[in-house]
Parts: sequence; C-alpha cells; structure tokens
Amino acid sequence: MTSETQSRRPRPFFWRLARLLAVVLLAVLLLPYLIVPLYRFVNPISTLMVWRWATGARVVRVTVPLERIAPVLPATVVASEDARFCTHGGVDWGEIRDAIEEADDLSEARGGSTITQQVAKNLFLWGGRSFVRKALELPLALWIDLILPKRRVLEIYLNIAEWGPNGQFGAEAGSRYAFGKPARDLNSREAATLAAILPNPHRRSARTPGPAVRRLAGVYETRARSADVSCLRAP
Repeated sequence: MTSETQSRRPRPFFWRLARLLAVVLLAVLLLPYLIVPLYRFVNPISTLMVWRWATGARVVRVTVPLERIAPVLPATVVASEDARFCTHGGVDWGEIRDAIEEADDLSEARGGSTITQQVAKNLFLWGGRSFVRKALELPLALWIDLILPKRRVLEIYLNIAEWGPNGQFGAEAGSRYAFGKPARDLNSREAATLAAILPNPHRRSARTPGPAVRRLAGVYETRARSADVSCLRAP
C-alpha cells in the first residue's frame, strides 16, 4: 500500500470526531422532547429569562397557577393570539398556510404561530423569524400538545410571556407593573390591554397605553366574550 493511498483514506480521528459531533447534535435536538413531560409538574423558565440572567439583566417573575389568574385573561389571550387553541393539535395548519401564501416564504411569514408554538419557541428556541427555527418549532409544538394538557400549556405561556419593558415575565408581574394589582383581580379591559401589548411590551405599554393599544384592547375585549375556552376547565 502506497503512502499516497493511505493519505487519501479518512483518518480515524476525524471519523471519531464526526461521530461525536453527531451524537452531541442528536442529544441537543432530543433533549427538549425528554424535558417536556417534566413540565406537567415543574414550572419552566424561558430562554429569554436565561439570557437576561446570564447578562446580568433584570428578571421579575412570580409564577402563579391558572386558578390565581382572573379567568378573563386566559380567555382574552386565546381570543387575541390563537382562537382555535382548544381544537388544534398544537399547530394551526390553516393559519400557517395563509401566512405563507401572504408572505411567499416561510421565513418571512407573519402570524400563524399558535400559543403552543410560542411556548415551544420561548422554552427551547430563539426569537426572530427563520426557516430553521420554524422547522424545529413545529414538531416541538406537536409534541407539547400531545404530552401536556391544554390548560397546562396556557398556564405555562401566561407565566413565561414577557409582559413588561424591564424584565417583567408572566401575568402576575405584568399585572402588578401595569395596574398595581395581582393577576387574579384583573377586569376585562385590563386583561385586553395586557393582551394588546403582546408580543412586544417594549414598543407597546399596558401601563400607559397609546391609541393603537387602546383600539386593540377594545377589539380583544369583545372577542373574549365569545372565545372558546372549553379546554381550560379545571379537571
């Protein structure tokens, strides 16, 4: 065997390194699927919270069960964010199709994300719009919907959503920041105002709502009266 032939053969070290990297990548991709069942009982934190902690930024969060949130807030969030939350399987394919048709590209599509998809993104992925993130998000959302009850999915969402301009996460922190009261005491207009500032509490304020937020709040307040929240009833 000539030295030229030997040099053309892949070195064992590089094969071992490639296998190791493949195993690590597979483990990273599978880890969220293994963690999700724990979230039936464990209150999770979002990747944004972790990032803020890592960078020394402020995080204000008090986790509360759905029973300690005024029922009007879950109803309003469902009405404003994901009207078919109780009936789809974690992904609303009709909404996604409409969003893609309007944008001509999945990476540019606006809207179409269900509450379950937002939970998947907030817990395990990153912000922004990209095909890669969406490709990872969709199967995760399907898995979350399969493993967790709808009531628990929404409870998690309400406790990890960013609801204030300075690290206020969750309905309790958002309500106390905007209205100086706990989430269980919110009225319909206050709940609609909180829903209206999602998903960007840095540009929209529930504490000092502008005309656009007030208009949206009026729309969401009306929608909430007929929202399908049958899946949120306590077992």
